[in-house]
Amino acid sequence: MTHRPLLSVVIPVYNERATVEELLRRVAAVPIDKEIIVVDDGSTDGTREVLAGLDGTIPGGLRIALQPANAGKGAALRRGFQEARGAIVLVQDADLEYDPADYLRLLAPLLDSEADVVYGSRFLQGAAPGTPGQRIGNRVLTIWSNLFTGLRLSDVYVCYKVFRREVLDGLVLRENRFGFEAEVTARIARRGWRVREVPISYRPRTRAEGKKIRLKDAIAGLWCVVRYNLFG
Repeated sequence: MTHRPLLSVVIPVYNERATVEELLRRVAAVPIDKEIIVVDDGSTDGTREVLAGLDGTIPGGLRIALQPANAGKGAALRRGFQEARGAIVLVQDADLEYDPADYLRLLAPLLDSEADVVYGSRFLQGAAPGTPGQRIGNRVLTIWSNLFTGLRLSDVYVCYKVFRREVLDGLVLRENRFGFEAEVTARIARRGWRVREVPISYRPRTRAEGKKIRLKDAIAGLWCVVRYNLFG
């Protein structure tokens, strides 16, 4: 019988050669029964070669899926969700902004049957670090999402989202880029799943360090909130 782990960690990767190895070692070190699924989204900076060199060296059931070309975070996550076998699925970015040491805190509401979905929040323990523009943009997008979903979240555009397997099985996701965040939140709210937030640590990186989200993604996010809450 194939072993089905408690947790599937899905990691979309695009041009993260400088950080992906260290991130994977941090994920592997978390003492949870898990598998690690990396989806390389058409990297061109040598990330694929780094991943190939790590095959067999990372404990925790590392599996690597290769997208034929860069299609976006949402597309990579859909691929990872299809590959996932765990009872719980967690989204992890490939940079070092988010700390896998927070996994136990993120899983607690699910394991205690208090929630179906858990979002991390960079704001529950005070204002998140980052530029003023990043903080304002996040606040605006989150408030806009809450107006449509009826949820009272503090951080919709956070990386750390954790789902019971049956939640993902019931969602049909379409967004290829960062609109995934607004879309998945809208679909969860429409289905009435129980959502909890827990505080997480956060170390933002700069654009020079590889920060990928741009103003155009924020504008697209505003439309995605309307689209997926009103039109499905």
